[in-house]
Amino acid sequence: MSQPKTPPPLSAKDPSSFAYPTMKDRIPVILSKIVDHLTRNKLHITKEYGGEAAREELKAVIGAISELRHDVMTNKPAKPLRDSRHDAPLWNAQLEKQLNLKREEDEMHRTEQVKGEGLRWFDDAWLWMECYLYRRVQEAFLMCTLLKDFDVFAQQKQDAFKNAFQSTSHLTMYLQEVINRFKEQVPEAEVKEYFVEFLQVSLWGNKCDLSISAGQVQSHDHNPVIHLKVLKHKLLIDESDAVYQILRKVFDTKGKPAQVDIVLDNAGFELVTDLCLAEFLITSGLASQIVFHAKSIPWFVSDVTLADWDWTLNTMSRMNHIAISELCERWRAYLEANTWTVELHDFWTMPNSYNEMHKVSPDLYACLSQSDLILFKGDLNYRKLVSDRQWDTTTKFESALRGFHPAPLCSLRTLKCDCVVGLRSGQVQEAEEEDENWMINGDWAIISTCEHRET
Repeated sequence: MSQPKTPPPLSAKDPSSFAYPTMKDRIPVILSKIVDHLTRNKLHITKEYGGEAAREELKAVIGAISELRHDVMTNKPAKPLRDSRHDAPLWNAQLEKQLNLKREEDEMHRTEQVKGEGLRWFDDAWLWMECYLYRRVQEAFLMCTLLKDFDVFAQQKQDAFKNAFQSTSHLTMYLQEVINRFKEQVPEAEVKEYFVEFLQVSLWGNKCDLSISAGQVQSHDHNPVIHLKVLKHKLLIDESDAVYQILRKVFDTKGKPAQVDIVLDNAGFELVTDLCLAEFLITSGLASQIVFHAKSIPWFVSDVTLADWDWTLNTMSRMNHIAISELCERWRAYLEANTWTVELHDFWTMPNSYNEMHKVSPDLYACLSQSDLILFKGDLNYRKLVSDRQWDTTTKFESALRGFHPAPLCSLRTLKCDCVVGLRSGQVQEAEEEDENWMINGDWAIISTCEHRET
């Protein structure tokens, strides 16, 4: 059994919040950082975006974000969106739907309703409210003319990428060695070994999440391939072999390599790990086409947008590093040949759980149904896959998907919230003995796979 998750009220004393930031701790910090960033960089921003007119717009944005922070801190009801982006009516309809559900629940439990009360930031469905907050941040810019396309998180994402240069160097040089190895015949066992390495490097790249650290950029200078051995015991569920077998079966049944879809999470070093995994899939012949799915608006601080994708490849191509520059040439060739494609869809920045996709966005569901394997990166994608419910941790992953199965799929996720399924009995206690914050600090991970729809 499972229950929808709601965050504790602001007055609740959650012991874990003192050890590691929960949503109610980090969201005000993120909003404060946005205001601080805009204030400190106002001269540069106004100069780049149009002078005095941009200054007035920036002043309005700062005011809107400050007001939003006050509403969150005081747990005020969420307000409808006012901007003209095409998804605004959908969000407002969702807001009304959530409010009606709350009213029905209040009536069922005979809870006294306060006249005019709406959805409050910390009293209602956690995932829904968190998504709505980031859409409200975007609203502040969409109400502008000159600043409507400004990504307030761009600098943090770019700094995160730059601070991971050493890890990027190690990984790309290793990938070049692997590419050269595949100029000859590579035994099956070795192909599988390489696959598991790059899959798990992509998994652990998910530790680089600016939303969980409230926007705090951290440096990464280790060799991610060698580091896999250190992290192995913190991989709670490892179905790497099942993922490999899915790809092998595609060739056996279709007579050609697979199409793999990667639903991206974070920009910065995690995106580099995803690109390297995609390169290996093409080089090894496990896949012939990769479809990347990015966010259509800035999202959860560090999620990949198309602008982040372009900036990353452009920056890497200018680096004085033979492995990085040569790989960028290959990747640009893949993009020109449509071997790699990057797709955007607004569903990824809506609050819906993925079991609702076939009704809410049937076009996206049909698109994913063409895939041979879908890799969902990161914590937010996982929360939406399992409806962000408080499942018994031994619940099967297939059951928690609640019918969502456009194609064989796999979740690569480091744990950053208290929602996980597929564990064996006793595994929770073992993890808690070693790390009391194992569910939320991003140090533990899972590779969970669903090849067939549950019957």
